[in-house]
Amino acid sequence: MIIVGLTGGIGSGKTTVAKAFKALGIPVYIADEEAKKLMVRSKVIKRKLTQLFGQKAYINGELNKSFIAEIIFNNKTILTKMNAIVHPRVARHFEKWALKQESKYVIKEVAILFENGGHEACDFVITVTAPKATRIERLLKRDNTTEDKIEAIMQNQWSDEKKVALSDFIIDNVSLQKTHEQVLEIHNRILENLKF
Repeated sequence: MIIVGLTGGIGSGKTTVAKAFKALGIPVYIADEEAKKLMVRSKVIKRKLTQLFGQKAYINGELNKSFIAEIIFNNKTILTKMNAIVHPRVARHFEKWALKQESKYVIKEVAILFENGGHEACDFVITVTAPKATRIERLLKRDNTTEDKIEAIMQNQWSDEKKVALSDFIIDNVSLQKTHEQVLEIHNRILENLKF
């Protein structure tokens, strides 16, 4: 199974690009969504996160996202520990999922693909970019957040330049039509590569 990593900074438009690939019939695995499900379903993850964050980590069996977000944005050590609990289990879940797919390739969408070394397990990597001002504007509309919080998240992610240098394909996500054209072109190029 050919694995295509899809990444990009917060607000770059990874979801839009993922939907465009889905529309072409390509299965898409959204790592963040699956991680959130596993953080509620997996007894092992729940136990370890409760040990890490304390009893407030879960309220009525649901993940206390705002409580955890507040802690990890101010503490990189705790963030690293949390990732060490969650990421290996998400990776195993993805492997099982990928084996069940019947397409020529699959997309694995991960916000911090490079930061956690996940790009090494991909055959190709697509990075989605957009100007910083556009990204901030999108996030202020989408999330109930502040510019300071967005900046803090951006600081924890690699720069576009660093990601682009290690990527096979780049999607400049400013206009929806152009984004769809770029997705189709990449889709065709991946399929061409698979013929050899």
